[in-house]
Amino acid sequence: MVNCAGPRSIVARRPRDLRSVGHGADQGEKVCEGGLAWIKPSFLWMMYRCGWGAKAGQETVLAVEISRDGFEWALRHACLSSHVRGAHPDRAAWQRQLKRAPARVQWDPERDLHLRPLPYRSLQLGLSGEAVRRYADEWTVAIRDVTPLAHEIHALVRGGDLASATGLLPQERPYPAEAEALAHLLA
Repeated sequence: MVNCAGPRSIVARRPRDLRSVGHGADQGEKVCEGGLAWIKPSFLWMMYRCGWGAKAGQETVLAVEISRDGFEWALRHACLSSHVRGAHPDRAAWQRQLKRAPARVQWDPERDLHLRPLPYRSLQLGLSGEAVRRYADEWTVAIRDVTPLAHEIHALVRGGDLASATGLLPQERPYPAEAEALAHLLA
């Protein structure tokens, strides 16, 4: 799911790492996990991942707005992060494609306000090489610190006020992509 106002990713970082966000490929190692920068468009999935901004090394939660052109470039150049029978001729072909692809997609269960898995999946888009450079230097439109929002929503959830918590969630809608543009990622 992606905010229709523009694709965005939610990122959690150590406060000392913030100086490197959006400053080019020369500092990419500071903003990447295992050589990949991950676009995680789902707010609640990211809250699951970073523990509402409380996990060590993930205390700051950023909403990074990126251009639609950049997001769609990454999707067009992406490969599934795991082999799916029928989507690739064979495992070796998938491994070759994955090695060459500057982006990879994995589908993880979406989360509810209690961070429990839901019966549908959200896109996670991993970027490497050329895609990381483009993300940092070309696609990034805005970066907002949403740590206070994450903490506020979490406090409401802990207090049992799910209606108020829901009202504060960033609006997310299914991404309006052409089916054929994503066919290679929907296996």
